[in-house]
Amino acid sequence: MSRSWLIRRILSSLAVLAAVLVLNFLLFRIMPGDAVSTIIDPNFSPEAKARLRELYGLDKPMLEQFFIYIKQMLTFSFGLSFLSRKPVWDELFSRLPSTLILMSLSMIFSAALGIWLGIKAAVKRGTLLERAVLRLGAVTASFPGFFVQLVLIMLFARIFPIFPLRGTLSVPPPTGIFAYLCDYAMHMALPVFSLTLMGFGGWALFVRNMMVRALSEDYIIMARARGLSESRVIYGHAFRAILPPILTILLMSVPGLVSGAVITETVFSLYGVGTFLLEAVSGHDYPSAGAAFYLLALITVVCNLLADIVYGMVDPRVRIEGRNQ
Repeated sequence: MSRSWLIRRILSSLAVLAAVLVLNFLLFRIMPGDAVSTIIDPNFSPEAKARLRELYGLDKPMLEQFFIYIKQMLTFSFGLSFLSRKPVWDELFSRLPSTLILMSLSMIFSAALGIWLGIKAAVKRGTLLERAVLRLGAVTASFPGFFVQLVLIMLFARIFPIFPLRGTLSVPPPTGIFAYLCDYAMHMALPVFSLTLMGFGGWALFVRNMMVRALSEDYIIMARARGLSESRVIYGHAFRAILPPILTILLMSVPGLVSGAVITETVFSLYGVGTFLLEAVSGHDYPSAGAAFYLLALITVVCNLLADIVYGMVDPRVRIEGRNQ
């Protein structure tokens, strides 16, 4: 991996992030509705209205507002929310743990289950297991996410009340630490299960196809001819050969999980960044919506950059290409 290749990847990522910042600023200014009516009551005195406009920077020219916005985004000082009148960063920070737990657990479970099933399906070609994995992968990838989640809520929260119907915690929350953690786990179990159910099929199909191709290579035949155990051939040679694209897909799936958190948190009424973003957009809360979109774009750009770097580190062909360019 050459330095020029890495510099080009970083510069392209910065260009994408700059375009997102500009579009993010313009998007909320051209949307229908008036943000001023969100924070200014018609019964306010002219002095109070002018003070609020000054506080939120709405009295300044558009170009000056843009430079203030860029400074806030780059320094992570997002200002005050129009709706809650609290610092936007405090609102995001209080909701971030639930979103991170939801994303990380669902990504780990779906990837682990999908990779394991994909390997088993590739090894057991032509059997009932392979056909079942192929059918499950196609079915889980074809249904809309919100539909699956609503069905799960209907089954396991209404008809069979195993899990709580909504929310991140019970109201009022339990007092003891163990009871608090158990209550939190019960509320998060169904959202995590729904994302795992919708995500493992794609992993299984991808890994199965890659493993089938890897198991037909000459070095696998040579490894078996040397008398190596089947598990070492599968995991030490074939799976190791397909590990670079798996790592890349793993990093590139993070942005999809982040955007999917908006739907999941809305369906299950979770206290997370997704519901905060939806409330901010519907309420014309420029600082909150702009900050949330900026963080989502930053996560997407960073994950794509890391995917390129990791692939270049583990795949010699990328390093050779980087030296030749």
